[in-house]
Amino acid sequence: MTKIEKQKILVECALACLGRPYVYGAAPEEAPKRFDCSSFVQYLYRRIGVELPRNSLDQAACGRRVRDVKKLEIGDLLFFTSKVGRYNRKFPMGVGHVAIYIGKGYGVHAKYKKFPGGCDGGRVKKDTLNYFLRRRGDFVVAKRIL
Repeated sequence: MTKIEKQKILVECALACLGRPYVYGAAPEEAPKRFDCSSFVQYLYRRIGVELPRNSLDQAACGRRVRDVKKLEIGDLLFFTSKVGRYNRKFPMGVGHVAIYIGKGYGVHAKYKKFPGGCDGGRVKKDTLNYFLRRRGDFVVAKRIL
């Protein structure tokens, strides 16, 4: 399978999952019914024959760093700090969230949301690159796996 074919599958699968529920700690075997951010990315990459670690911090240790976000390619992973995250020497600021870039200025992620009345939930959602890199304000690193 070529890189372009893999990228096409990643985008198709990511978009097919839009609206699926977010569940913190969702196990890989729960996919594609429900996801957390890292199980979502792990599921997508498994579809193209690439095994990634289970949590976002370990996923952030994979691949090559993309230093210029203007040069993102389809399939690149975007990592963020979070209120709930994991830490190590390589990422002392922590990594608690991951999204996948799908091209044309958009990324997809399984996003947690606290609803009115204190209900927890969320869903797989498509957001602009501007949202990820500027509005969130907690960008850590971009990584290229393909």
